[in-house]
Amino acid sequence: MSQTPDNTKTIVHGAVFDVAQVELRRGGRTFTRQLVVHPGAVVVLPLLDDKTCVLIRNERFTIGQTLWELPAGTMDCADESPAACAGRELFEETGYQAGRIDPLAAFYSTPGFCTELMHTFAAYDLTPGDQRLEATEKITVEALCIEKTMQMIQDNTIRDGKTIATLLYYHTFIRDRN
Repeated sequence: MSQTPDNTKTIVHGAVFDVAQVELRRGGRTFTRQLVVHPGAVVVLPLLDDKTCVLIRNERFTIGQTLWELPAGTMDCADESPAACAGRELFEETGYQAGRIDPLAAFYSTPGFCTELMHTFAAYDLTPGDQRLEATEKITVEALCIEKTMQMIQDNTIRDGKTIATLLYYHTFIRDRN
């Protein structure tokens, strides 16, 4: 059974996402909640070969830490397809251009308060180039053995949820089929 809000009002209009206030009527009562309205995002697993992938070290001011992550980013506009966004983010954050980008899976990042749907991709036939980072980004690029990334997930070195989900999905369902 779907819970559709009875009344929705944007209370904050942001550069990347909006915050809405919604009213839900359930069982004769009205509940007010806030939610993040997000345009969607992508996560890219860049594969140099069948044993080596590219991760980034991304300095995250929000938590005051540098995290191991896969390249990722928000879809810029309603016209941008997830695959186009994946190619753009891969190039901007790593400098690599992909000859082929294949969809893997999609998941909601935090459905308790956010509409963000994350689309995951594997990128193949990579050509190196120069990063095109945004002014607020501090990212370094590193090639790692995929088996090492599994150990990094297990020992909690990789702590970014979208990266964990994408690496485990690829390792479990895709890797041996390629």
